[in-house]
Amino acid sequence: MTHKETFHGVPGILRPFKEFVEKCGLKKGDQIVYYGVPGTCTPFVELLGFALRSLEPEQVFVPFVDESKAKKIVHADDVGMQARMGPVTLKPKVIVIMGGLSMPNVPVKAEQVKAVLEKHSGATVIGVCFMHMFEKAKWLDTVSFNCLIDANIDPVEVTTDT
Repeated sequence: MTHKETFHGVPGILRPFKEFVEKCGLKKGDQIVYYGVPGTCTPFVELLGFALRSLEPEQVFVPFVDESKAKKIVHADDVGMQARMGPVTLKPKVIVIMGGLSMPNVPVKAEQVKAVLEKHSGATVIGVCFMHMFEKAKWLDTVSFNCLIDANIDPVEVTTDT
């Protein structure tokens, strides 16, 4: 994988994500499936999904790698994207693996993700993580990505009145 460019902030995640997905040649209704940790990855998945809304894909969130619990991600007026409808038949053209899966204490191993990717061979694979989590967890030795977006959240500044 070659380094393309360095971006900044939330647009630095969403714009290259959308540009890469557009290059995949998806048609309206083609499926994008995100695999991630419930709660921590879900808001980022919904944000990524919002960036793709004009492409009109079918978007799905899978908690961890448990495809039996897949939920459609749909647009909610005045809110944005929300994961809320299921069950879903999976037929991904694009798979997005969220970095939260590679965090310590998450019950998912790189080999399980590799098995999911083999099950859905032919799908384009995108990785989205923060703070080099895939690299730190040594997942890059097992899981191959067609595109990897690795963002930093540092520093985090907190100001309070107490």
